[in-house]
Amino acid sequence: MTTLVHGSDTLTRDALTVLQPGFAGTTAPDWLLRRIGEGLSSVGLFGRNIADPGQLAALTARLRAERDDVLVAIDEEGGDVTRLEVKQGSSFPGNYALGSVDDVELTRAVARELGRRLVECGVDLNWAPSADVNSNAENPVIGVRSFGPDPDLVARHTVAYVDGLQGVGVAACTKHFPGHGDTSVDSHDALPRIDVDLATLHARELVPFRAAVAAGTKAVMSAHILLSALDPHRPATLSPQILTGLLRQELGFEGLIVTDGMEMRAVSATYGIERGSVLAIAAGADAICVGGGLCDEDTVLRLRDALVDAVRTGELPEERLADAAARVRALAAWTQAHRARGAVAVPGVASQEGTAPGTDIGLVAARRALKVTRGERPYTPMTGAPYVASFTPVANFAVGDETPWGVAAELERLLPGTESGSYGESSVDAVLAAAGERRIVAVVRDAHRHPWMTRALDGLLAARPDTVVVEMGLDEAEPRGALHIATHGAARVCGRAAAEAVVGTGA
Repeated sequence: MTTLVHGSDTLTRDALTVLQPGFAGTTAPDWLLRRIGEGLSSVGLFGRNIADPGQLAALTARLRAERDDVLVAIDEEGGDVTRLEVKQGSSFPGNYALGSVDDVELTRAVARELGRRLVECGVDLNWAPSADVNSNAENPVIGVRSFGPDPDLVARHTVAYVDGLQGVGVAACTKHFPGHGDTSVDSHDALPRIDVDLATLHARELVPFRAAVAAGTKAVMSAHILLSALDPHRPATLSPQILTGLLRQELGFEGLIVTDGMEMRAVSATYGIERGSVLAIAAGADAICVGGGLCDEDTVLRLRDALVDAVRTGELPEERLADAAARVRALAAWTQAHRARGAVAVPGVASQEGTAPGTDIGLVAARRALKVTRGERPYTPMTGAPYVASFTPVANFAVGDETPWGVAAELERLLPGTESGSYGESSVDAVLAAAGERRIVAVVRDAHRHPWMTRALDGLLAARPDTVVVEMGLDEAEPRGALHIATHGAARVCGRAAAEAVVGTGA
């Protein structure tokens, strides 16, 4: 094991402690192990780091061989945002599906099973759940990642999710404080702005976060959004009024405050990652998330040195950096204690009965979340192989474009010979020509936000009224088609549940 530095290097060690960087590849690079030995206390995992549960367990074991209390974090929301199953699609429906069922015990059970799998792989901090109230149906980045548009519904399911994760020893990181739901801009691309009054913020955005804090969430992630009623000058991640005044003092949160990714343009385009990180820690953040895009040693060193220099020049109080580092270590101690007590299985490949991808509680939840609307004429379940036309929007950065979605693979399993195609803003004629005499299943995602999808459905249904429509985003548009299936998310299990409905074996 690498020997930790001591004495005069306390400041440097604290600066490393507050970083949560990512890296490239499925094995830990030498530079990362070296920095862990020097004081780096957290590592963030993304889809690029994961091949399968066995590989992930070996990776996290290697990290802990260097430092047994290292925090291993992941962005595993389930549903559309999955890292554990980035190449296959998630075994769990996401928040919108769970909120549509509105059974808090089901949500708790899903989060518990997801947490159990994380712990088996050696992961102990999950940047989830999203507690955003999706009050703006045009939101390009939250959508089905939210439990819904009702603050009280979002609050009770956020609490259930936190309980489920933390009950098995995974620290929950409730996000994106103080609420990213009422935006029409993706903070990966630019700085969103919410211009509502304080009364609205307290009655809507803050309701789930108050509940999560009361339920004991171990961490909260800040949002890179400007809320003019709280701070007209700086986004929440860089705002002392929001992180210290509101979250710490008013809401009474004592856990770890984590920033959203510092390379996101909402912060980096204006402040840069070094300046942004200094301002975030000064504002009250305790951990700097970086690595979704920038994932090399140079990034870690730049941020470490920026924090050290800010302390030495007096811009960042040394006590504030020390306090942030102490909060990181306190969370690491909590997760380490859970591992020592054996709260769940020892890290290794998931092998218990009922935990294979696509089975058990995730599929149960996906089936319950389906909303099936039949057309005016009786629907005849499909028995012959159909043609699946998937109308594919540009994926937002959080979801990514690596993860498969839709119903084609699941229909092929049930109806061998199923054919499929993916379409952007192309003509209906192309779909009709490819389908031939086959019945058509049209798959859309947030059709209400994409006029070209609406036009495509208009044309398809005019030519082929027996077309089945599967909506895998928000079900804001009016149901139509011979059969309309709203899955409330695009996870693999949602596609399976929809395929069962198409052939008449499900809802």
